[in-house]
Amino acid sequence: MKTAPMTQTQFCVRTLASVTLLLLTGLLCTEGSHSLPNIQGQSEPDEVGPHFLAQLTNITVPQGRDISFTCVVDNLGQYRVAWIKSDSKAILGIHTHMVSLNPRLSVTHNGHNTWKLHISHVQLNDSGSYMCQVNTDPMKSLSGYLDVVVPPDILYHPDENIDEGVSTEGGSIALQCSATGVPEPMVQWRREGGKDIIIRSESRDKQGIKLHPYNCPVVLAFKSVEGERLTLTNVHRSDMGGYLCIASNGVPPSVSKRFDVHVNFPPTIKAVNQLVGAPVEREVILECIVEVYPKPLNGWYRNEGNVKLHSSNKYNISEAMINLYTWHLNLTIRHLTKADFGAYSCSSVNALGKSETRIRLQELRLPPKSTTTPTPHVYTTAKPRRKQQQQPSHNKGLNEVVRAKETHFSNQMQQENDVFGSGIGVPQSANGGGAGGIVASGNVNGMINGAEVHTQLPARNGYEKTYKSPGAVPSPSTPWMFPSAGSQLLGTATITTNALVALFCILSMYLVKLI
Repeated sequence: MKTAPMTQTQFCVRTLASVTLLLLTGLLCTEGSHSLPNIQGQSEPDEVGPHFLAQLTNITVPQGRDISFTCVVDNLGQYRVAWIKSDSKAILGIHTHMVSLNPRLSVTHNGHNTWKLHISHVQLNDSGSYMCQVNTDPMKSLSGYLDVVVPPDILYHPDENIDEGVSTEGGSIALQCSATGVPEPMVQWRREGGKDIIIRSESRDKQGIKLHPYNCPVVLAFKSVEGERLTLTNVHRSDMGGYLCIASNGVPPSVSKRFDVHVNFPPTIKAVNQLVGAPVEREVILECIVEVYPKPLNGWYRNEGNVKLHSSNKYNISEAMINLYTWHLNLTIRHLTKADFGAYSCSSVNALGKSETRIRLQELRLPPKSTTTPTPHVYTTAKPRRKQQQQPSHNKGLNEVVRAKETHFSNQMQQENDVFGSGIGVPQSANGGGAGGIVASGNVNGMINGAEVHTQLPARNGYEKTYKSPGAVPSPSTPWMFPSAGSQLLGTATITTNALVALFCILSMYLVKLI
């Protein structure tokens, strides 16, 4: 009778049974250096059996790397170490002999107590539990787990519509981003430049239930949105720009894909200034701001739009793009004349519509220039008066000292006049204020004009000052004769301070004697 051929599974089971039997009976050995094991599993009473010195470590590695499991067994004796894939029950190698036909697998032994299983360029299907087994009775084994991870990747859809991110203003846009990886990656949407993602919802849901009491749409702003699909409803021109789909699963590197969102709408235009004034023979700039997408055709016109202006020596037309949908239009008019004043218009047109606005340019008359040069007015600030500093007592002027002594002396002379009567003269200061010449006279208060006496005062601050005062002319009456010391002073035209003080002292002593 013909038997059915064995399946692959049956073949692997029989192979595993055969290898296990060989391990138990000790028929698989290396170079004959080990003796056969005891079939009954009995050993000498004092024999120490094999035991593991360290656990098998669990390994997590990105796909494509090389790894190895290490098994350390002490007192192995006549037993053997085998490597087994736990989930498939497949024997990978025994001692240093490979059983598996996978070229990426190999085993090594350091000649003592360490065995290693090597897997190069690990693949996703290499993940699972691996067992280091010793054929004792009962069997001894250790297990370690290999976890192969795969960094994220964003799938490319060849049938993806190139106009998927384009809509007219008020419409909807749906962006799809699918990613793979192990573990399964998380997909997150962000907007370029750190802008907010605006999610607008209608005021009613699909069943017509009112969501907002004032029938207004709900507008929400997010820095990021999770999920493979991003839907933008009731899109506005401000939603235009780049959107990033970012996939990450903790395995570097993260990946991203950029989606461009475009919102089409007709142009809207406005003038920066609707009325502009400028004088003749000058230069003026007219400006307009246009919001439009896609790119428009812009222009400047005169005479109700009948004459289109072009760049020339007279006009300079320029435009600058502010953002994806905003343009700045400039018209520069040089060397203004009377004929240049009037109405101008800037216009913008695209496939969805046209818009224009007017600017009126009028003459600005400046006042005539003056032929005379006005004298500039100089503003001055009054300087604060300096507070007069009082002279110290030890620095008093000589005039003050002399004046005080003359006053005292005059008072004494007046008393003597009263006693002796008229006709008797006394020394008198020529001017009552300074140290003038002293003469003999019958009238004590008489002043005689004529000669000038130079009185030299002591120097102040290193300089000498000379004062002039009216001198004394001899009286017709017999002069009063003073002692010789006084006579010598009267003959001196210029006297010093010390001499004058000495004179006062002598006169005072003389008057005392007379009294």
